[in-house]
Amino acid sequence: MRRLVLPVVLFLSACNQPDSDPASRSSTGASASPTVDPLASRDGTPDAFPDSQARPLMQAQVVLDRLGFSPGVIDGKEGLSTRNALAGFQEANGLPVTGTFDPATWEVLGRWQVIPATRVVTIPEDFARGPFAEVPDDPADQAAMPALGYASLDEKLAERFHTSVETLVTLNPGGFPAGSPEAEAAIASAKPAPAASQSPSGEATAHFRAGQQIRVPNIGNDRVDPASVDDAGWLLSLVMLGIGSTQPRVERVIVSKAKGTLKAFDAGGQLVAAFTVTTGSRHDPLPLGQWKVNGIARNPKFHYNPDLFWDASPGDEKAMLPPGPNSPVGIVWIDLSKPHYGIHGTPEPRSIGRAESHGCVRLTNWDAARLAQMVGPGTRVDFVA
Repeated sequence: MRRLVLPVVLFLSACNQPDSDPASRSSTGASASPTVDPLASRDGTPDAFPDSQARPLMQAQVVLDRLGFSPGVIDGKEGLSTRNALAGFQEANGLPVTGTFDPATWEVLGRWQVIPATRVVTIPEDFARGPFAEVPDDPADQAAMPALGYASLDEKLAERFHTSVETLVTLNPGGFPAGSPEAEAAIASAKPAPAASQSPSGEATAHFRAGQQIRVPNIGNDRVDPASVDDAGWLLSLVMLGIGSTQPRVERVIVSKAKGTLKAFDAGGQLVAAFTVTTGSRHDPLPLGQWKVNGIARNPKFHYNPDLFWDASPGDEKAMLPPGPNSPVGIVWIDLSKPHYGIHGTPEPRSIGRAESHGCVRLTNWDAARLAQMVGPGTRVDFVA
């Protein structure tokens, strides 16, 4: 994702309110949704060739992500989001909450050891078509765009498989899936990964292309039932983010300022999901208290009012920003009863849990989309210290 330059929150510790007009919810700047997602997981179907590495940490991240305990960006590294995911998984399974891969946790995770860390997919023509365009930093220039979509196929693939472009490049030496004869030959000859290229129009064409076979993190829980989603734009977003349309129903959400986590509980009090979030800063602390979900705006437009931002650039003017995954609030806004506050996505997934927000609760786009499938009007949301 591009670096986030535009501030996305209000001066008084509040996010700016997106436009909840239903007409704005279907415009994402992407192509039509396929009836069957060719990139969806195919458990039980072996790859033509096995991965060249076991990748146990990535395999654990894949399992945690499938179960709703999000490790954030799946990269095979044990970072903050993975530790938070482990802590949530441990709590849900009655294990000592250590946030580490201790022996007891490895033993329980072993129930899903048959799930490979990675799989090989072929990039569909429709998926690779775009449109792609770099998102400018200036709000006025952003407002002139039809959508704040993906800048490149690389970026789109990384979001689809809950990972980073760097991880995808690592999984595909020389541009071929790790474990394939071509990849082994590229490694033996020390052939570098293909450099990202650019089209004559200035669009980034990236490392990957339509029809290419690549190895990706084996994310699952990505089945989308078109009959269960009545918003065409949201259906497309779920497919593009690899988020299944069927998720557990949540009655209570707890956001912890100190831990930087969001936990979701069902009607029986069982922890069913946990995400790493960014919750605020010294300028805009998280508003502690008990709130509730008012509603959900999917693929919302975004009102940018520089008068309401303490860190707005001089000369900025009011603007209505179009929807898209690179919107300041990502692909969804979960509106709360605390005026001007919400839970939303981000154009910068690697910043979650690390960079400060300005009061609202930010998640990766794929985690925000998943949470939006779990909550609804009236869901209780507690902001705690």
